[in-house]
Amino acid sequence: MTTVATPTVLLADRVLPRSLAADVGLVIGGAALTALLAQVTVPLPLVPITGQTMAVLLVGATLGASRGAASMSLYALLGMAGLPVFSDGSGGMSVVLSASGGYIVGFVAAAALVGRLAERSWERTFPKALVTFVAGTGVTFVVGLPWLAVVAGLDLQGTLANGLYPFVLPGLLKAAVVAGLLPVAWKGAERLAARRRG
Repeated sequence: MTTVATPTVLLADRVLPRSLAADVGLVIGGAALTALLAQVTVPLPLVPITGQTMAVLLVGATLGASRGAASMSLYALLGMAGLPVFSDGSGGMSVVLSASGGYIVGFVAAAALVGRLAERSWERTFPKALVTFVAGTGVTFVVGLPWLAVVAGLDLQGTLANGLYPFVLPGLLKAAVVAGLLPVAWKGAERLAARRRG
């Protein structure tokens, strides 16, 4: 006997009926949100603390793996094309090729991982959401740290001091904030869906 798995409804799909136009709009909207939160920045010598990672977590959790990764890919491509979507209104290939460029590339993988876990409903309760968002943040570092080491010519201690240690507490805080927001957003989306049906 075979069973057919029913696809998990994502938050974006609970709010908006799924269509090609909605998917395109959501992918563009996710890239725009990331560009907006990139302007929330705390400057550091090599890699600034920004709101981008919070946007990556939100986009992945609400859109799922494929649309989340597409949104972050669009964000990176817009920045590489020279649009001022990166931190401090910067853009261009020079940003992606800089010491912080690996984090931007890592956003694609992070959104995909968070999205895949959201497709398994991991973003609906605070404990699982926190694990999901810490894992997504970790993926960004898995890509960003080696990139930083190579581009900046840093040893392991220099890489960790410039690319990890200053971001641990802010990263955990951002993950906790998003983990608190998503279950509340789900409750609102379910009430909205019930009103539409009713």
